[in-house]
Amino acid sequence: MPAGNDGASLSENYARGGFLQRMEFGQRPALIVIDFVKAYLLEDSPLYGGEGVRAARRGAVDLVAAARAARIPIFHTNLSYEKGGRNGGIFFQKLKAALQSFAADSAHPERGEFAAGLEPLPEESVITKQYASAFFGTTLSSTLTSLRVDTLLIAGVSTSGCVRATALDSCQHGFLPIVVRDAVGDRAPGPHEANLFDLQAKYAEVVGLGEAVAYLEGVAARA
Repeated sequence: MPAGNDGASLSENYARGGFLQRMEFGQRPALIVIDFVKAYLLEDSPLYGGEGVRAARRGAVDLVAAARAARIPIFHTNLSYEKGGRNGGIFFQKLKAALQSFAADSAHPERGEFAAGLEPLPEESVITKQYASAFFGTTLSSTLTSLRVDTLLIAGVSTSGCVRATALDSCQHGFLPIVVRDAVGDRAPGPHEANLFDLQAKYAEVVGLGEAVAYLEGVAARA
């Protein structure tokens, strides 16, 4: 493991600074699946994420199944822009080649379709956004509050982008973010692992699929 600036291991360095603490999960969770659309799975797409994203899709399918069995609220997000991305601001300008897939004048509208196995059911909410965080410019926070949710399980893509932004905003809006390691993916392992480490250190709980499923089974049993 890399060392910190003081020569200690990275984990030791962070732990000594008071980071990497663990928090108790809440009693009323919801699940959000961030942007799991075909653009991240199609090889001709600029957002294609390779095996890391394919593995995350498999994990997300299992997580969604567990959430449905526990009968908790489930949200899905996607991206959508007006022609030319005119409502996408700086975010669209910075990532125009990638985000053009989600514009009204896209030559590849199929890239915006939800990935196989992760299509929302009629009773599940779809949050359409223009920026990285699922909270920014949407009704997500007020909807979670009205449902008395205290914990937000997070799956989707990409770990270093929209997943991270949503987890950070979840923390800042007062919902404990639980990022499910096996259900989030990125185009490269370096950014994926670095962001999971940093999220656990400062803003969220990062757990494996097994721990997340066991938590949901406990929620279902209490209900």
